[in-house]
Amino acid sequence: MTENTAHLTSLHDMLAQGQFVEAMDRFLADDVVLQEGNDAPKHGKAAVMALEAKVLEDVAEFGGYQVSSVGAAADKTFYEAVMEYTQKDGAKVRVEQCVVDTWKDGRIVHERFYHA
Repeated sequence: MTENTAHLTSLHDMLAQGQFVEAMDRFLADDVVLQEGNDAPKHGKAAVMALEAKVLEDVAEFGGYQVSSVGAAADKTFYEAVMEYTQKDGAKVRVEQCVVDTWKDGRIVHERFYHA
């Protein structure tokens, strides 16, 4: 297991417990670039965390975060995940995604989500 996959395992453990903001605080570099699908990239840990906190305001119940197909090469890790939650309006959400992370010094410096 590489150092990056060890960090990724810890990240996944936190996400499985619904600790999204805490995981971002622990693993994102201050100058991270995050991109959702083909949306414009978001720059900076503080901005990304503020947006995540806003999204989480609408979550009534966390249903889980299941990870599969983990891989790593050089400074990259990648994995498939399914996240489920219920919004405060009662809508059930299921997000299937592939995540590609670039790591430097134990922190994610670039993260991109590909959604189904």
